Amino acid sequence: MAAALRKVITFASMLLPYGVHELRRRHRQRIELSEPILRALKANRELAGCHRGQRCFVLANGPSVKALDLTALEGETVISVSNGYLHADFMRFAPKYHVVPQITYGTMTEDQVARWFAEMHENLGEAELFLNETEAQIVAERKLFAGRKVRYVALRTNFDEIGDTSIIDVAKPIPRVDSVPVLALMIAMHMGFKSIVLLGADHDSWRSGYYTYAFDLKTQAGTDFSVTSDGRILSPNYDTFQSLARLWRQYRRLGMIASANGVRIINGGVGGELDEFERIPLNLLLSQDKVR
Repeated sequence: MAAALRKVITFASMLLPYGVHELRRRHRQRIELSEPILRALKANRELAGCHRGQRCFVLANGPSVKALDLTALEGETVISVSNGYLHADFMRFAPKYHVVPQITYGTMTEDQVARWFAEMHENLGEAELFLNETEAQIVAERKLFAGRKVRYVALRTNFDEIGDTSIIDVAKPIPRVDSVPVLALMIAMHMGFKSIVLLGADHDSWRSGYYTYAFDLKTQAGTDFSVTSDGRILSPNYDTFQSLARLWRQYRRLGMIASANGVRIINGGVGGELDEFERIPLNLLLSQDKVR
């Protein structure tokens, strides 16, 4: 019954505006992974459980981060995402990992991506980088990220088709994501973190109608055609809510996986609408450490 329902939901999604993009992705999915990508995925096996029992902080880029003292993360294992190297005091807390989701080349050209990656490389410190396999070619051809450890994931499957609560194995094709913190959570659980604290995963732009960050974009400024130059969202509410429904299903599934495997996901932010995880403010979490 559950499998049949998932098929109905998947078919129905094809009827939505998003379905066009979904069909394109499924076409790409039918293309077999190349040998270099298969080797890159296999290399991710060495990450399984490498941080078993530890805590990490997934630092997203929502504007609520401006209310946090990020220097308090010094000495912690931090996973930053996308343009997160633009956060104030980034080099003070020096993330160990940096995660970037699949890039939509309809909104960015390869030259723009190359410039963004160059800016990223210059500002990431020693962070180990995770990219989707669709970016492997441009990285290789343009000799980007010289001297940096770059790992690849294969965002090819569907969250709605997951039938169990096993930790998602990033050494294999994994579900596509609607927001990069979802990918960071999958990677963090694969690495064995027992406590994962989300910061800046606000997901509340639908309330204000504006998409903003905790910082000013540099190379990527003006490349998002879904918003105006001042950040006003152009998508109608119907499309926005469909996207949010997919995103919330992804968070809920990860919450179920975490619970089944003894992993605690905490929303340590001070704002936002994400209500799938327990919320404990960052300052309280860190003060509890001092008491211990």
